[in-house]
Amino acid sequence: MKVAFLGIGLMGLPMAQRLLAADIQLVAYNRTPEKLAPLQAAGAEIVTHPRHAIRAAECIILMLTNAPAIYNVLLSDTSWQTLEGRTIIQMGTITPTESQEIRDAVVGGGGEYLEAPVLGSIPEAKAGKLSVMVGAEPEQYQRHLKLLQNFGTEPLLIGPVGSAAVLKLALNQLIASLTTSFALSLAFIQRQGVDVDVFMQILRDSPLYAPTFDKKLQRMLDGNYADPNFPTKHLLKDTELFISEAKSRSLDLSSIKGVREILQTAVKMSFADDDYSSLFSVIKEWGEGIGE
Repeated sequence: MKVAFLGIGLMGLPMAQRLLAADIQLVAYNRTPEKLAPLQAAGAEIVTHPRHAIRAAECIILMLTNAPAIYNVLLSDTSWQTLEGRTIIQMGTITPTESQEIRDAVVGGGGEYLEAPVLGSIPEAKAGKLSVMVGAEPEQYQRHLKLLQNFGTEPLLIGPVGSAAVLKLALNQLIASLTTSFALSLAFIQRQGVDVDVFMQILRDSPLYAPTFDKKLQRMLDGNYADPNFPTKHLLKDTELFISEAKSRSLDLSSIKGVREILQTAVKMSFADDDYSSLFSVIKEWGEGIGE
């Protein structure tokens, strides 16, 4: 089987490299062609238009920024006409409503569609240890399981299209909220003169601990947010998707709306392309009077 990979960003690159390492024929497209160089050097076929990638492959994997990018790349007139008989696997973070609408468009073009968003970042992508959540019919899941196992050893069937997108947004809401809460507590104990090592010792031994705290601790202490595994602008985008999808579910969203405000400020402070742990700097700056 020949696979097309559309979207070679921070996650797309190591995921596509996993397929090449498994001797899968790969054709790749990216809006910024310079990012394709490592794949070309490793033997991937490079194309300059998404329709060329779609025509060349039986299975098309999408790792694109958002639903508008998917519509632009996959469902433009020239690309949509090439979908017949092809499988689309959408692996980015979008809302369940968007995923279902894209499925309907793909099916209308004669193709099949499943969603398989992932939890994890660049190290997990490189190691093939992502958590892969699949929204599909059971038969589709079984048919594409071997391919998806290149990204994570145990892809999990969640339910029909839309269900995996729901789970992915719920998990990313936790990323945003947990990191913000940890950053606030860290800034608080620093301002009060409590030793950070003692704070972390107590926290690690408690039921309150989450491993993400240690992953972000040193970045926050050093104020070093360069070389992100997950940029602030992407976490903001996912947080906004969560809020937009959850509005109609009769949930109190005041806490996550506060997190969104902090992420928005981080983007305004030029942290958009930096690691999302940069929200710690926002919390500290607000403490010095920038925000009340």
